[in-house]
Amino acid sequence: MNKKIKKIIKKKNKSKIICLTAYSKNFASILDKYCDLVLVGDSLGSVLYNYDSTKKVSLETMINHSKSVRLGVKKSLMVVDMPYNTYRSPKEAIKNVKLVMKKTKCDAVKLEGGKKIIPIVKNLIKHKIPVMGHLGILPQTEKKFTYKGKNLNERTNILNDAKLLQKAGIFSVVLECVESNLSKKISNQLKIPTIGIGASVNCDGQVLVTDDLIGLNENKFRFVKKYLNTKKIIEKAVKKFKSDVLKKKFPNKKHYFKN
Repeated sequence: MNKKIKKIIKKKNKSKIICLTAYSKNFASILDKYCDLVLVGDSLGSVLYNYDSTKKVSLETMINHSKSVRLGVKKSLMVVDMPYNTYRSPKEAIKNVKLVMKKTKCDAVKLEGGKKIIPIVKNLIKHKIPVMGHLGILPQTEKKFTYKGKNLNERTNILNDAKLLQKAGIFSVVLECVESNLSKKISNQLKIPTIGIGASVNCDGQVLVTDDLIGLNENKFRFVKKYLNTKKIIEKAVKKFKSDVLKKKFPNKKHYFKN
């Protein structure tokens, strides 16, 4: 097992796991200093390409962004989302995951789903490919974005799926918008770490989309907290640049060459 993955698992019940998304080298190199886990999420579809669904994100797009992120990640565990329709069968999954692992040099991949993907997960684990799970809201197939665990049937299914995924061999699982008592129950009953997004402090770690965290993305989801208004900082710099150019203050002698 990858040393970085062992380190993540050992944090269970000891220290919270810090996870953020990255889609490029520059962001990744900053996050790498503070995160345990850097996720190349298919959320890049909405964040960077304005897609209305992650279904539109291609394998090629994920690979290209992941290659850039790899250049910035040295310390953290790097996980890549497998996009929609790339793991519909064990055969399809192993082919596409191997391609992602080879091209991006990532440490692990993340798959959405529970009981239905167990044969796929088992096959990947059999081929020594580390897998992270994802339960609760499943953006790739979700029709209605609302929190999970409202009724007994839903709670039972999600808990059972979490246990099945653990048994299949995943090293961690993301719980997205899972009701707080349920996320606590899952976290307590699993031996592997849970990473929450909109799933309360009861999870073993937390993940957010970095562009949401720094205020670059206009997102009003309840689980998002904006820690910085980066847009204002960028606007200030751009306005100053424009002003300096118009007033012929830039470039000055420090910024050009003269014999």
